Amino acid sequence: MTAEQAPNKPATPLLDTVDTPDDLRRLAPTQLRQLADELRLEMIDAVGQTGGHLGSGLGVVELTTAIHYVFDTPNDRLVWDVGHQAYPHKILTGRRGRIRTLRQGGGLSGFTKRSESEYDPFGAAHSSTSISAALGFAVANKLSGKPGKGIAVIGDGAMSAGMAYEAMNNAEQAGNRLVVILNDNDMSIAPPVGGLSSYLARLVTSGQFLGLRELARKFARKLPRPLHVAARKTDEFARGMAMGGTLFEELGFYYVGPIDGHDLDALVPVLENVRDAAEGPCLIHVVTQKGKGYGPAEQSADKYHGVQKFDVITGEQKKSKGGPPNYQNVFGETLAKLAETDERICAITAAMPGGTGVDKFSKRHPERSFDVGIAEQHAVTFAAGLAAQGMRPFCAIYSTFLQRAFDQVVHDVAIQNLPVRFAIDRAGLVGADGATHAGSFDVTYLTTLPNMVVMAAADEAELAHMTYTAACHDSGPIAFRYPRGAGTGVPMPEQPERLEIGKGRIVRKGSKIAVLSLGTRLAEALKAADQLEAKGLSTTVADLRFAKPLDEDMIRRLIASHEVVVTVEEGAIGGLGAHVLTMASDEGLLDAGLKIRTMRLPDQFQDHDSPERQYDAAGLNAPHIVDTVLKALRHNSAGVEEARA
Repeated sequence: MTAEQAPNKPATPLLDTVDTPDDLRRLAPTQLRQLADELRLEMIDAVGQTGGHLGSGLGVVELTTAIHYVFDTPNDRLVWDVGHQAYPHKILTGRRGRIRTLRQGGGLSGFTKRSESEYDPFGAAHSSTSISAALGFAVANKLSGKPGKGIAVIGDGAMSAGMAYEAMNNAEQAGNRLVVILNDNDMSIAPPVGGLSSYLARLVTSGQFLGLRELARKFARKLPRPLHVAARKTDEFARGMAMGGTLFEELGFYYVGPIDGHDLDALVPVLENVRDAAEGPCLIHVVTQKGKGYGPAEQSADKYHGVQKFDVITGEQKKSKGGPPNYQNVFGETLAKLAETDERICAITAAMPGGTGVDKFSKRHPERSFDVGIAEQHAVTFAAGLAAQGMRPFCAIYSTFLQRAFDQVVHDVAIQNLPVRFAIDRAGLVGADGATHAGSFDVTYLTTLPNMVVMAAADEAELAHMTYTAACHDSGPIAFRYPRGAGTGVPMPEQPERLEIGKGRIVRKGSKIAVLSLGTRLAEALKAADQLEAKGLSTTVADLRFAKPLDEDMIRRLIASHEVVVTVEEGAIGGLGAHVLTMASDEGLLDAGLKIRTMRLPDQFQDHDSPERQYDAAGLNAPHIVDTVLKALRHNSAGVEEARA
């Protein structure tokens, strides 16, 4: 649906004349306020129809407008950290006609994406990568003699990750080709700013000030070293007292700010001064408000960070129908209850308390709940330290974010055999968030590690059992994975059970076909068994529960007693199926003929779509299981006939 076709589309006469930043740059500065207001209306209307990230994008409407107005994008390479605030950017860069396809199959990504537009020079979705990437663009231009700059827009939350500072520590190599814009939307760094700070920002980025400062620097360099150092420190201290930013100065940046990120009259001159400056790398500290310009989002920034479809007039989001509890809530509530009788239990999350269910725990046990910010590496090693001192830490992190801390999982946890419990949320495919957030690899990379126990919950009751099992497991690291969204509706236990490590369960008995399921594909395996039974093929369905250690006794019996064995998992190659095949090969169980088939996620990054369509595209639904079994049977029959011939 194009912008023109959208029903009840807000009036946006000036925005209608802007398709790309080239059109934007033809406007007079006095027109930018109207354009920003219309851009905000367009974004609210679009996200109301599609759902998505709302508050963060509303907070950078003026900043987005000013950046594209001042800088020569796409020649100046603009990198948005994470990217969930980039909807206004997409509207201004030739994608307005598709903005109402956000996060839908075949539509625009919810994040920046290189294949989508030349104005997206670097894909994002994980935090704190923007400065490193922008530095790469800036240095490449410097080495090749190109004039373009690298511009990173990074939030104050993302600045809690060490990677941002690692990049800034090397930023001097880029010279004046690197610009970092710190979008402070939580007032976590600076208080609200007014006219004085905006005036100071314009003053210290002006050509006259920078010229005088450079002249003073040249003079200071000719002084004896003690006086030279003292002069430099005096300059930094004076500006730090007036404006803050001494830390950034120590990292080699020229610091400007804080300035009001919604005041275009302040933003545009500062950006123009920085664009034209001969100074080295510059950091502009901009203070914005999440949800700016839309009352419901201003009043509840967290609630409107990510939204379902909503009524633009009232702000009321479309509520999901009542049903089974979400997996993260089952985990959070189970852990909170266990902690009532075990004071050693702690919960750690990396800036996602609500998304992981740790918020449920923290309300009842705040002194044992730790949100470490966007710092997954620190979270894992912090948990290792807690475990080494006798606590029972649960490190609750999305599967895709745990990838960022793999080195710490190996060296700080697994090698030392410390009992850190990893609660891995968003395992498997995640629908509208697409490839960047899919939990495809955790089973593969965790099962390679000695000492690691890896479980996967088939439903919400199993998740409760696995949470309790992890709490009781003190002999080494243990992980359990569970998907995004609601459970299957099974009855919940009054008291969770402690599972025997490495033991699965038979949920349906048969004699000819065996389906070995790991995780929430169990429901599809049972549907497939019904369809196979209808074809006269007696089918066993097993929930292995453990990817490591495997229930080797069960697997051995099923291979020996069934004609075809199929493994099913929602993870990448190298996971459950690979380990079952390795075990069978090591024990010579394949000598009688190939009758094991493995089903897993395809060897590709799957784009965003509805979960149902994603799993269908991945070939992991009941009809695909049936088809795999029938093909294996035909292959076996053909092999027997060939042997007889």
